[in-house]
Amino acid sequence: MALTTYSPISSDWPCQVKTPGSYDWERSAAKWLRELVPARYASYPALIRHPVLLARHAQIQVQQEVRVARTALQTARYELPQLGLPESVIEHTIRLYAAEVMQLQHIARSVRAVTQALVESSGSRGH
Repeated sequence: MALTTYSPISSDWPCQVKTPGSYDWERSAAKWLRELVPARYASYPALIRHPVLLARHAQIQVQQEVRVARTALQTARYELPQLGLPESVIEHTIRLYAAEVMQLQHIARSVRAVTQALVESSGSRGH
């Protein structure tokens, strides 16, 4: 059984998601993934029934958030002074954006790890 050889023990595996192959792990994965997408997606039947589809959407969502945070970071030094913000606020905002990019990149790796496990799980069931 492929699931028993999969090891999510890494810094990328989200602590909110149970180990693949354990009882109810897919439900914990789906719950975590739903937190990453806009709330209205939680009610879409296809995303509820197919965690792999939800994972795919979460990957796209997080990729877009990384792009937004990078754009905000890259343009902050030029655009924020034009808004009349003090230098201390600008510096704080730049640090905030840089931290957000790093956090989102970690989340993106976590989503990829969960997606891989979901694909392997659904493949082992013959779907």
